[in-house]
Amino acid sequence: MALKRNFQSLDTFSMSSMTDVIFLLLIFFMVTSTIIFPAAIDVNLPQSSEQTSTKPVTEVYIDAEENLYLVADRNDSTQVLSVPKPVDFAQLEAELTGIQRMDSTRAIALYADSVVDYGKVVRVLDMAARNNMKMVLSTRARQME
Repeated sequence: MALKRNFQSLDTFSMSSMTDVIFLLLIFFMVTSTIIFPAAIDVNLPQSSEQTSTKPVTEVYIDAEENLYLVADRNDSTQVLSVPKPVDFAQLEAELTGIQRMDSTRAIALYADSVVDYGKVVRVLDMAARNNMKMVLSTRARQME
């Protein structure tokens, strides 16, 4: 007895299931990616054409009025939003030294407004150098024209 095929195989490939999978992956990565909240301090950064590959989680801000602010851990999952706290130089050195003792490989970003006195920026950088801290001076990347 000969069996007969009732269907014919198609030579085409259906992409509809592949697009569904890609769409679901896109939604998954968009939902699970971290959302970076900008700091509430208005800092007008100077221009630069270079970028660094390290992503510091500790941030020091110097605003236009030359007030110092510290965000100890930008990626702390226990905080809803890392709020910069105002500090003076003695408090800043104590906080950064404590952070450095816990994690000696951590980089610290310094965001200084473009109108801030250069001496204040150097004072913070010098404090970091005395305590063997990795300090990154952050600038706004220049737009290529």
